[in-house]
Amino acid sequence: MITETGKVVALKGERVWVQTIRASACQSCAARNGCGQKVLAAATGGRANQILVTNTINARVGDEVTIGIDEQALLGASLVVYAIPLILMVVASILGHHLSGGQDIAAMFSAAGGLALGFLVVRKLQRPGITDYEPRLVRVNRISSGNCL
Repeated sequence: MITETGKVVALKGERVWVQTIRASACQSCAARNGCGQKVLAAATGGRANQILVTNTINARVGDEVTIGIDEQALLGASLVVYAIPLILMVVASILGHHLSGGQDIAAMFSAAGGLALGFLVVRKLQRPGITDYEPRLVRVNRISSGNCL
């Protein structure tokens, strides 16, 4: 499971808004001096992201929480989102090229149409109620509000 730590910033019914700060792993990486990721992380300055997550563990505003998503779900979603449009684009391009008698312009327009069709197919596959691809709360670390003397 891929996890990230964040802070609950708001409640919305049975869901919570969790704010995470994108952290860079560059400090522990052996290739940090020759990698473009370090430059990108420095440019964004650790941007904050907010994610709406179902509150399955009764988290409250101010709680530090860990959210996670299953690796297989992330891999499957990535495959669907990237592979379907690209495969349809290539297939449509080949069909357009063959059906037009070798015209490159037909292949280009067919490729664009196949890509658009791929985006529509991916959009239709996104059905409400499928929670496998959503991050979920894994644990909560309550921050004490007591006074220390």
